[in-house]
Amino acid sequence: MKHRGLLTCLILMLALPALAAAEGMSLKHIAELKQVGQAAVSPDGEHVAYTLAVQRDPLGGDDGPAWTELHLIGPDGESTPYIAGEVNVSAIQWTPDSRYITYIAQREKDDNRTLYQIPKAGGESTRLATLPEGVLGYSMSPDGDRLALLGYEEDPEDLKSEREKGFTQIIYEEDWKPVRLWFQDAEPGAEAEAVELDGSVQEVQWSPAGDRLAIKITPRQLVDDTLMFNRIRIVDTDGEELGRIDNPGKLGEMAWSPDGEHIAFISGKSIHDTREGRLMVAGKDGGEFENILPGLEAHIWNVDWLDEERIVFVSHEGVWTRLGQIQPDGSNDETLHEGPGGPIWQSISVSDEGDIVLRADATDHPSEIYRLVGDEHRAQRLTDSNPWLEDVQLARQEVITYEARDGLEIEGILFYPLDYTEGESYPLILAVHGGPEAHYNNGWLTAYNLPADVAAAEGYFMFYPNYRGSTGRGVEFTETSQARPAGEEFDDLVDGVDHLIEEGLVDGDRVGITGGSYGGYASAWGATYYSERFAAAVMNVGLSDKISMLGTSDIPQELYLVHYLSWPWEDWDMYKKASPIYYAEQAQTPILILHGDADPRVDPTQSRILYRYLSLQEDPPPVRLVLYRGEGHGNQRSTSRWDYSHRLMRWMNHYLKEDGGDPPDYRIDYGLENND
Repeated sequence: MKHRGLLTCLILMLALPALAAAEGMSLKHIAELKQVGQAAVSPDGEHVAYTLAVQRDPLGGDDGPAWTELHLIGPDGESTPYIAGEVNVSAIQWTPDSRYITYIAQREKDDNRTLYQIPKAGGESTRLATLPEGVLGYSMSPDGDRLALLGYEEDPEDLKSEREKGFTQIIYEEDWKPVRLWFQDAEPGAEAEAVELDGSVQEVQWSPAGDRLAIKITPRQLVDDTLMFNRIRIVDTDGEELGRIDNPGKLGEMAWSPDGEHIAFISGKSIHDTREGRLMVAGKDGGEFENILPGLEAHIWNVDWLDEERIVFVSHEGVWTRLGQIQPDGSNDETLHEGPGGPIWQSISVSDEGDIVLRADATDHPSEIYRLVGDEHRAQRLTDSNPWLEDVQLARQEVITYEARDGLEIEGILFYPLDYTEGESYPLILAVHGGPEAHYNNGWLTAYNLPADVAAAEGYFMFYPNYRGSTGRGVEFTETSQARPAGEEFDDLVDGVDHLIEEGLVDGDRVGITGGSYGGYASAWGATYYSERFAAAVMNVGLSDKISMLGTSDIPQELYLVHYLSWPWEDWDMYKKASPIYYAEQAQTPILILHGDADPRVDPTQSRILYRYLSLQEDPPPVRLVLYRGEGHGNQRSTSRWDYSHRLMRWMNHYLKEDGGDPPDYRIDYGLENND
């Protein structure tokens, strides 16, 4: 029987007793989890199409990222796999008449990604469109007659010839190609024509009025541009510009009103806002726009329209989410579904009839499909992708708050050991999120790199703090860590540990720290600057040298504009003193360093240099560096994830529960023999 606590306000716990036969979660369970990726309700509201991520078996010789299947929920509420098995379906939409589901996939006979449609009544998929370098995105006109497609232009023949002869050199940040907007009749075999635009198109949405389109466009097809300089343009049905929306800073979701008169979008408040989260509304021609919830101490990340006068949105408020509606002039902000104690909403899809379908996770399950039912907007869960979770005992989960040393209130989520006995203290694994412009919700948090329920089954507390700079509490809170990396933000982590020690829950001599990206940076900081506080550290794709980090990352402008607010040559001392390698000489914490060797965001040299600095010390701490071949900023392949999970837990067990000393053997027992 499942067993997990929920809190309302400060602490509200709901615990269901576990059956005697129930067992805690294992790493194998994590490797078997399925979760919903995208949900789209049909225009008539009768059906819901969704994608389901199905992990490959790391022990069965089926290496690679998860497969993505297409499933369909009918009017009877039953879910049917439509395209299942070894497939990768993405970008699902419906045709305006609700008869077909459209999607992008590269199937057996395709040279690249192709746009397909499949009847909702079942049958074979039909190719709708392909482009020379594949279809990256699309939108169908409201009458169903035309397609707006996104894709790269085909390379010229002379360049193809050069590459075939081995001239495959990379001209760094110069040989990028723009993503073009293409128009095509919505008929198989029709010819697509590219539109010349100044920039690279990231997304396209046809207006419900049928007379124009909104596109997101960046100056260049570089990651930094897509993060910081993504802007909205309004074009006519031939691609001619009608207007612009020069949104400030980062750009999130956008959505046309059903009558095509307005467009709602989510943007940063300014170019220095660390994360999009302000709900803006502009007219159909672009131009001026209004922040319609200017004082919101939260972050809005999902938006759609119920009708011409009501915008529906998901607001992340602390560790919860709230589903709200508001009029485009900013009046009548109402809650459709309360946040505390409910599912964590992740996306919205609205039918022409006003049916609201959402993707959400909760404390007892990963992402699933929900529908709002009745005038009271009751959340009805439609899918159960992991029914076996009913037989797994999950950890008690609580929201806690504590005061940082300067009095700022910090919120976090605590997982209890399954064998917890009041009055006893236990080892702790501190889980630090990346960003730092991110946050933990009080929903499903167990993953291959942060296995909270596995740790709980093995007798650990696991704590997920939303330190200053995290999202979910508005712009002002996110700005509290700007220009002061590794300052108060990482002090918040230690203050959280101290709070748990003072509460009598945690053994202060058995505390580990782990996280990825910025959380990996925090882990390196814990193993060096705060070495006396942590008995073990596992650093994942983390930072160790701020100076070289900015010079090797693919997001230098983002780092400058919303993180550091200065360049290294303007403040060498700040960059140096915020770098874990600066404190290598005092480090004694055993640290396991894990990194994808193809990471473009945090170059693997960040891990190599920390490993080298630590290993060269006169009295070096136990240190190990593991590089994952071909992986980027986080592992995608099933075998890489399996290896990571085992190394993480073994390292923590070795130094927090066992005798420690030299690192465990570098080889891992994967359990392959037991799987034959």
